[in-house]
Amino acid sequence: MSEFPEYTAKTGRNGFSKRALLCAFIVMKCECFSCITDLIDYLNNNLIIAHYCGFNIMKPLPSHRTVDRFILELNNDLLKKLMKSQVLKLSKMGIIDTSFIALDSTPVSANTRQNNPKSFAKNKFSKDNQPRSDKDCGLGVHTASNQHNERNFEYYWGYKNHILVDCITGLPIYELTTSDNVSDSTAALDILSQTNSFLSVDECTFLADKGYDVKAIYNTVKELYHGEYVIPLNKRNTKDPKKLASGHPICEAGLAMHKNGKLSDNGRTRQKYCCPLKNSKCASCPCDHKNWNNGKKHRGCTKYVTISDDYRLSIDRECISFKKLYALRTEAERYNSRFKQTGQERLWGHSFNAAQNLNSVAHIALLAVALAAIVTKSNSSYRCLKSVKRIA
Repeated sequence: MSEFPEYTAKTGRNGFSKRALLCAFIVMKCECFSCITDLIDYLNNNLIIAHYCGFNIMKPLPSHRTVDRFILELNNDLLKKLMKSQVLKLSKMGIIDTSFIALDSTPVSANTRQNNPKSFAKNKFSKDNQPRSDKDCGLGVHTASNQHNERNFEYYWGYKNHILVDCITGLPIYELTTSDNVSDSTAALDILSQTNSFLSVDECTFLADKGYDVKAIYNTVKELYHGEYVIPLNKRNTKDPKKLASGHPICEAGLAMHKNGKLSDNGRTRQKYCCPLKNSKCASCPCDHKNWNNGKKHRGCTKYVTISDDYRLSIDRECISFKKLYALRTEAERYNSRFKQTGQERLWGHSFNAAQNLNSVAHIALLAVALAAIVTKSNSSYRCLKSVKRIA
């Protein structure tokens, strides 16, 4: 908290302490309040809490506008430093570890009328209909069902909070807020780089869902951090061709295709297969393929199969060890659930800076709860907010 000065005003009246205002927001997230009005009412009705935050309870407490301006104008780098100091302290205590880390993102809805389910406005989820109340938010989509056989999606305007979690303790290590039109894989490399700058992720086991199934992530984790990766394959709407046990694909006529050389492009190697009848002078295609009578020397159908010579395709995703390791990724989803319970499912701010500051404060509050449970040596779980509050 040393980065936050006691008072902001250099001349005239003393303003409210930045440390006190930050502590008030930490209280807000620990009490799971979703708006400032609830926080101000809580502090006015619990003056002892306001005193512990650092306010002078003999004078009026800050107004709604003062608290709102603080979170809007606060430099997010200060909150990043505070969260980093918490993570390093937990690391020195032997609690947080980067052996198994999981990266996931969670949507945070903006405070706009387009996100109101009772709004009947036309084209409220059109890219051309940017909300006037929040010019920084982006249009995103998230799944509305956990069932694998259901393709149920919901659109919303807002932001995305990316969080790197220790899979053993379920505590956050690093967080990043972006507009929702930024893909998960785009933010992943920056998060790993920023985390490695203060806490080494060398030889880690990186876990993520198929949204992070990008070749650049595999190469970076393997070559730069000398780690392992547990990421399911995203087929990206590719068709699974019919193959024989030998790996040879079957053409539309039901015939086994023959190998016809290899091709290397864009850093990948592909095996080419051709029609088995293309060199025959008297045969005819049983299915009358469109390329059979094309008048060219190399007639008939062709197919290409990518040879698994890169990190992404070299993983055996059906083995037991992969499935057991991937099960650890659910710890990131559990943490996202606790994060949303702090009131971060929908914002009350109207700018990107307010959104990222509120997200950072929520993570700081959950780390503070974990530190309180560990320092007091209570039997309460440091991942359960309600149980830790009982020891206060």
